[in-house]
Amino acid sequence: MPEFGVHTSHVRGSPELPAPRKRETSRHSADDFPPIRLTSTSAQCCLDHDLRVDAHYTAGGMIELGLSRVARLLQQTPLTWKAIHIAGTNGKGSISAYLSHLLSASDVRCGRFTSPHLIDRWDCITIGERVVQESLFRQIESQVKQRDQKLGIGASEFELLTATAFEIFNHEQVEVGVVEVGMGGRLDATNVLSDVLVSVIAKIGMDHQAFLGSTIEEIAREKGGILKPGVPCVIDNTNETAVLETLSSRIQELGIEAMFVSPDKADEQLPPLAQLFRKLDLEPHQQENMCSAVSALRLALAKIRPEADAFSLLPHLSDVKWPGRLESINLQPLIERAEPVLLDGAHNPQSAAVLGRYIDRKLRPTSENVTWVIAASSGKDLAGVFCSIIRPGDNVATAEFGPVDGMPWVTPTNATELASTVRSISEIGQVESFEGDLLPAIQWASKVAQGGPIVIAGSLYLVSDVHRLLRDARQ
Repeated sequence: MPEFGVHTSHVRGSPELPAPRKRETSRHSADDFPPIRLTSTSAQCCLDHDLRVDAHYTAGGMIELGLSRVARLLQQTPLTWKAIHIAGTNGKGSISAYLSHLLSASDVRCGRFTSPHLIDRWDCITIGERVVQESLFRQIESQVKQRDQKLGIGASEFELLTATAFEIFNHEQVEVGVVEVGMGGRLDATNVLSDVLVSVIAKIGMDHQAFLGSTIEEIAREKGGILKPGVPCVIDNTNETAVLETLSSRIQELGIEAMFVSPDKADEQLPPLAQLFRKLDLEPHQQENMCSAVSALRLALAKIRPEADAFSLLPHLSDVKWPGRLESINLQPLIERAEPVLLDGAHNPQSAAVLGRYIDRKLRPTSENVTWVIAASSGKDLAGVFCSIIRPGDNVATAEFGPVDGMPWVTPTNATELASTVRSISEIGQVESFEGDLLPAIQWASKVAQGGPIVIAGSLYLVSDVHRLLRDARQ
């Protein structure tokens, strides 16, 4: 096992689209860890293999983890770009944003694919830090869906979206695609990638247990499934020991280079970044994500731009904004309130703990109570997310987010059920439930808070609804 926190090395011995630039590539999956090469002569092998795993990972016919369907969708479309692949429970979106921003700043034509989308389905795909044009998205999505129907693949919504994003990268001739895993890693649709520059594992916690396993080791094993032979990786060394041990075991099996990085080792591993940390007011998780992103950037640039100096790009980090993560927003178009509101997509115990520490440090010292607007996806650990960060005397509006475009399996927890959980908190303040429309919940919170702090949290889909309300109010 490597010494965590140090740089370690383990060495063992569509024709439908406008013509992209050509490059010889091969594609394989990491399904069940041994790679499967996705060629026209072996697709059936991949399909047969997935019949076993899909039967285990299907829930109500809505989420079907596996690689066979997306492999068939992309079978005749060799990917013409290199990837940076990012998995984790928390932080992978921020790491993706840091990486794509820094790559673009170094004149690398870069695409980014994250999930879920913020407001519109296509805003999860960017080219050169700009959201892909809706017309191009719909054009390529239509072609992917036609192929799905013609071949009788029956791909899921996320698999269709993944194939669409990858083919947009082809069409736009990106050099590097920064790709965030949708769920897990080993059987996630994005794991069809093989031309990977570096794999990144962010913070791992308990989430999606019905699909990924009931223990932290099982979840880490699934997320570690993106690690591939011959591909270096970056691991967030602030993960708990069980996670690091699980990932280290896989790294040793593959015999790949690994960097275990953390802010407390930044002076040794990333000195210029450590200097930046001393200048900026950053939360611990932001420093952790920057360590992972900058380390991955250095590994990637060494392969595609060996003359580039990754550290010279560090000033660009302060320009990166990632909506819904400790985001301060003005809701004046919706309500008569001059003070900003904190908007955060924390939706599992680990991310909720990060939010709670921030609130304790930034908001509670100047106010006795916080007023909340919260919502959650069905099946979430409501007590684990909310009961540790909502305090006695806080006021809470429980709400529901609306239908999620392209994700019919996502539904909100009933606001009344959520209110019942919140009322179990000792000496809780006012609690009001709002089913359906979100705006009345925000209006109630503004009235109760009377200028005091308001936090909107519990779901990335709630974050999306708030941004959508703001956009519509400003038009």
